[in-house]
Amino acid sequence: MTSPRRPAVALIAALLALAPTAGQAFEPAMPAPVDALESEVETHGSYDLPTGPFAAGALPTRRFEGAVDRRAYRLEAPRATLLDLKAPLRDQLVAAGFDILFECEARTCGGFDFRFATEVVPEPAMHVDLGEFLFLSAARGDEAVSLLVSRSAGAAFVQVIQVGPVQPGAEVDAAAADATAPDQTPSLPERPPAPIVDAAAGPASSAAAVRLDAGLPVALDDLVFASGAAELEPGDYPSLGALADWLAAAPARRLILVGHTDASGSLAANVALSKRRAEAVRRALINDLGVAPGQVSAEGVGPLAPRDSNQTEEGRRKNRRVEAVPAST
Repeated sequence: MTSPRRPAVALIAALLALAPTAGQAFEPAMPAPVDALESEVETHGSYDLPTGPFAAGALPTRRFEGAVDRRAYRLEAPRATLLDLKAPLRDQLVAAGFDILFECEARTCGGFDFRFATEVVPEPAMHVDLGEFLFLSAARGDEAVSLLVSRSAGAAFVQVIQVGPVQPGAEVDAAAADATAPDQTPSLPERPPAPIVDAAAGPASSAAAVRLDAGLPVALDDLVFASGAAELEPGDYPSLGALADWLAAAPARRLILVGHTDASGSLAANVALSKRRAEAVRRALINDLGVAPGQVSAEGVGPLAPRDSNQTEEGRRKNRRVEAVPAST
């Protein structure tokens, strides 16, 4: 991960000084200072570009194949609106010859369903507020770009996924460049990534509250469900107490409880099981800890948002969880 900090105006000016060339990769100039950048390049891959809102249980997509570049930017933009961030990037795409295929905001995209049906760089590199995000997809011949813009309480996040033809000799050139070219990009000391907090570890209430106040999810890793069952095992769960304390401090606060499973079994069965587990957690918060019903809702995404590999038992165990996600108020 690199963390470049460059004046946004200078970057945009440099971009506008270059005339777009057919086949030239899109290089976005961020409209605010970049605090952190995570990038992953897949030389031969594919990307299902969303071309419409999630509706009738499905997300319409168009598959593009080739070199896939996935980037997640964290921006220092405490006062910028999501439209302030998206509009300059949209203008750059149009100037580079891309046709805008689809644009939406959280509700018109399909909200929760859209977010979990499309590809998103994992936390903490990319944060998506389920009630406040913007999306755009664009194409130029056999190239495609998507933009996803959201924010937490303290930062803005922009995801750019780009796919295009593999250039001849790209793998050889990239390897040679890594071996011989010094890194000329000025960088800041990296911030240690903020992992999804285990709200049962340490001072649970304060650890969870810090995460939730920042608009980030909290994994309730102390919960115990019987194998294949949706009901919570009897016990004292500090993570639920932490959530109840956070909600009690401000009646306007809302949480979405999101159930997750590993990839074993059918998708439909796992999605149903994950939602039932989230609903069981919601009932425990309401019935046992006095949380107002309107402050918590329950959803399930099955295996669609793993945080580890499903190829190992340890990874599958980590993927079986319920997370608390702050919702916009």
